[in-house]
Amino acid sequence: MLEGVTPFPATDAQRFVEKGYWEERPLIDGFREVFSRNAERVALVDDHEQVTYRELDERSSLLARHLLDLGFQPLDRIVVQLPNTVMFAYLYFAMQKIGAIPILALPVHRRREVSQFVEIAGARACAVPAFARGFDFRQMVRELMGAHESLELCLVQGADPDEGADGFISLESLLVGEPRTPESALDEVVIDPYDPAVFLLSGGTTGIPKLIPRSHNDYLYNSKLAGSVTDIRDGDVLLLVLPIEHNLPLACPGMQGFLLKGATAVLSTSTRPEDVFRLVETHRATHIHVVPALLIRWINDPAVAAYDLSSIRVIQSGGQRLQPETRHKAESLLPNLFIQENFGMAEGLIMFVRSDDPEVVRRETCGRPICPDDEVLLVDEDGAVVPEGEVGELLVRGPCTLRGYFRAPEYNQRAFTPDGFYRSGDLLRLHPSGNYVVEGRRKDLINRGGEKISAEEVENLILAHPSVLNVACVPWPDELLGERMCACAVLKPGARLSLEELVSFLTDFEIAKFKLPERLEIMASLPLSGFGKVSKKDLAASLARRPGG
Repeated sequence: MLEGVTPFPATDAQRFVEKGYWEERPLIDGFREVFSRNAERVALVDDHEQVTYRELDERSSLLARHLLDLGFQPLDRIVVQLPNTVMFAYLYFAMQKIGAIPILALPVHRRREVSQFVEIAGARACAVPAFARGFDFRQMVRELMGAHESLELCLVQGADPDEGADGFISLESLLVGEPRTPESALDEVVIDPYDPAVFLLSGGTTGIPKLIPRSHNDYLYNSKLAGSVTDIRDGDVLLLVLPIEHNLPLACPGMQGFLLKGATAVLSTSTRPEDVFRLVETHRATHIHVVPALLIRWINDPAVAAYDLSSIRVIQSGGQRLQPETRHKAESLLPNLFIQENFGMAEGLIMFVRSDDPEVVRRETCGRPICPDDEVLLVDEDGAVVPEGEVGELLVRGPCTLRGYFRAPEYNQRAFTPDGFYRSGDLLRLHPSGNYVVEGRRKDLINRGGEKISAEEVENLILAHPSVLNVACVPWPDELLGERMCACAVLKPGARLSLEELVSFLTDFEIAKFKLPERLEIMASLPLSGFGKVSKKDLAASLARRPGG
C-alpha cells in the first residue's frame, strides 16, 4: 500500500468484501463493462463536444498510453485542476487505467493550496487550464516547479503547441497521434484495489485542506450506492455545475454514478441562471446537484419563467441545510420536483433523504446513511453518547469512511478515535423517523460572554424575513464579551432592512435575547469557499476591514 495511507483493519476489510460492498478490483474495471455495454449511447456533453461511451473509452485509453510514454506509473500523483469539460473525464479515466492517482484540486485554488498538495503527495505533475477567469495557471505551475523537486510536468488544457519545450505539454496534443506504448500494455497494468483511486480534499474552513485517500474498493461502492437511491432511470441526464473535482458532482452519484447507470452527464463551467436554464431545456436534464446558495439564486432570477424546466425531477441539495422557504418556492416552480436533501463528506459517509420518506421527514431531515454498515455515534464534548434526540457531534466509521488523512499522523490522532471512528465536527440529532437533522458545527458557534449561539439556528429564523434572500451569521470581536454576532444579509431586489427591524422580527420568535444580532451588514453576495459553501472565514475577515469591525 502507498506509504502514508492508513489501512482499514484486516477484519473490517474482510467483512466489507464478504458482504459485497468491496469488489476487490480497480475502479476502472467497473467502468469497462459500462463502456462496452453502452458503447453508442451519449456519455458526456460539454460546451464544445458530445461523446459516446465508446469514444470516452477510446480517448481515455489513448491518453493513458501517452501518459505511459511520459513515464507515469501506478501510484504516481497528478494534481488535477481542470474545469467542467470532457477533458477532465478523459484524463480522470486515463489515470484510472494506469493506476495513477488524481489529486482533485478546485479551480479556485491558487499557489498556496496547490503547493501544499504537491508537497504532501509528492506530485509529479499538474493538469491545469492554460488561462481561466483572469488567472494564468501556467505561471502558477512554473513557480511551483521551481519550488518542488518532485514536480516535473504540467499538462495544459488549451495550451499553445510550442509549450512542450519547458515541461508544459498540451493535453489536446495527447489525444492525437499514435503513442509508442501499445494498447495491450494497459491490460498489463497491476492496480491494488486497496490503494487510493483518488485523493479528495477535506472541506475544513480553516487552514489548507487535507488529502483524503479514497480506495478503488470504497469509491466504486460509493457511486453505486448513491446511484441506488437517487432515482436514476434509463435515458436520464445529470447537469453538473458544481466543480467536478468535488465529491458530490463526481461520485455521489455524480458523473461516476450516472455513467455506471448508462446515463448522460452534461458538464457546465457556468452557474449563471440563464446558462443553467438553457442547458436544462436543451438537454432535458433530469437531475442537478446544488448547494443552497445556488438554488436561492436560480429560483429568484426572473429568467426562471422563460425556460422549460419541466424535465427536472431531482435536485440534490448538499453542503448546507436547505431552508423551508427555498424548498417551497422551488417546488412551486416545478410541481413534480423532488428536492433530495443529502448530508455527506469527502471523508466517506453519505446520507440521503429517500423519496418514500413522509413529507415531514423529507422537509426536516438530511436523511440517513445509505450503507447498512455505516456506524454513527452522536457524542457530547466528553465523548459520551448523547441521549436519543439530543444534539451531539457526529462520529462515523464504515466501508466508505477513511481511517486517516494522507501523511498526517499528528492530525489523525485528533481526528480519529482509537477504535477508528472519524470525528466529523458536525452537530446532528437523531429524528424520531430514524433520519438525522443537522444542527450546525462545533466550530460554527458564537461565544457571547460564555453563552454559545448556534449561527445556523439564527440564520434559519432570519431567512423567514420577507426582505432576506440569504444570510450568514458570524462573530465579530468584542473586548468585553469576546464575541458578538453580526448578521450578513443579502436582500431581495429593492428591499431594505435595518438592524432594529431585524431584531424586532426575531423577537417575535421568542428566542433568548443573547441570540439577537448586534450588527447587520447588507451585502451584495456572500463569499463562497471552493466547495460552494458560504466561507465564514472570509466573511469574518471582510467584516474586520469594515467600519465598526
